[in-house]
Amino acid sequence: MSPSQDNFAKALRDSRLPVPQGLVSWNALQPLRRFGVYRNNVLSGLAGALQSRFPAAERITGPDFFLAMAYEFVVLHPPRSPLLLSYGDNFADFVETFEPARQLPYLADVIRLEAVRGRAYHAADAAPVNPKLLRSVREEQLSDIVFSPHPSLSVLRSRHPVVTIWAMNSGEMPVAGIEDWQGEDALVVRPQMVVEVHRLPPGGAVFLDALARGIPLSGAVRDAMSAAPDFDLSANLAGALQAGAFTSLSVGAGNG
Repeated sequence: MSPSQDNFAKALRDSRLPVPQGLVSWNALQPLRRFGVYRNNVLSGLAGALQSRFPAAERITGPDFFLAMAYEFVVLHPPRSPLLLSYGDNFADFVETFEPARQLPYLADVIRLEAVRGRAYHAADAAPVNPKLLRSVREEQLSDIVFSPHPSLSVLRSRHPVVTIWAMNSGEMPVAGIEDWQGEDALVVRPQMVVEVHRLPPGGAVFLDALARGIPLSGAVRDAMSAAPDFDLSANLAGALQAGAFTSLSVGAGNG
C-alpha cells in the first residue's frame, strides 16, 4: 500500500484525522462533507458487522457502550479481507484490555463463545458418527480408539460461568442472578443445521480437546483425570457422541 493509500485508509477509520491531501470533487476542492459521509458509512458498516457477530455481548453492555467499543476496535484493527464473516476474530482480545470494560471481566469470553458459534455455523457439513459403532470395537482395542472431530467442533474454557451468561443474554434461558459463580467450559458444534452449545462436565474440555488432536482414548482419559480426578468417562463420552462431536472413529495402529 502506498503512503497516500495508507493515509486514506487511516483517515477513513479515524474521524480525528484530517481529510487526506489531494482529494477533490466536482463541487469542492476539499470535499470535507463528502469524505465525512463516506467515513461514517465505513465505520458504521464495520461496527454493524461486530454487532451482528456478537449480539449477546451487545445486550450485556448496551448498544451505546458496544458501539463506542466497536469504533475503538475498528480504528486499531481494520479488516484484512473484503469478507467480513471473520472480522472481529480478535475482538475478544481487544475487549480484554479495553479499560472501560474492566468491570465486565467475563465479557471477552462471551465474545469468544459467540465467535466460535459463528465459525461452527459456517463450517463444512459432515455427518456425525453413529454411536453404535463403538459396539463393533473389541474390548482390548477400546483404549486405542481415535476419533475424528466434526469440522464445526470447538472447545472453550473459561474462568467465568460463560455458558450461563451467554444463554441468559441470547434468549436461551431467563435472566437471573448467578449464585454459584464458577468457571464453565463449552462444547460448540453443529452436527446438523443448528449450532449447539453444551456445558461440559468436569474434565470434559481437556478430554475433548485431546481427542480432537488425535490422541487415543486412553491418553485423553489420562489427561482428563489429571485435570479433574472425578472425571466420568462414560458420561463425557456419551455426551460427546450424542452431541455429534465426531465424524468417525478408528482403532490406532497399536492394536491394529
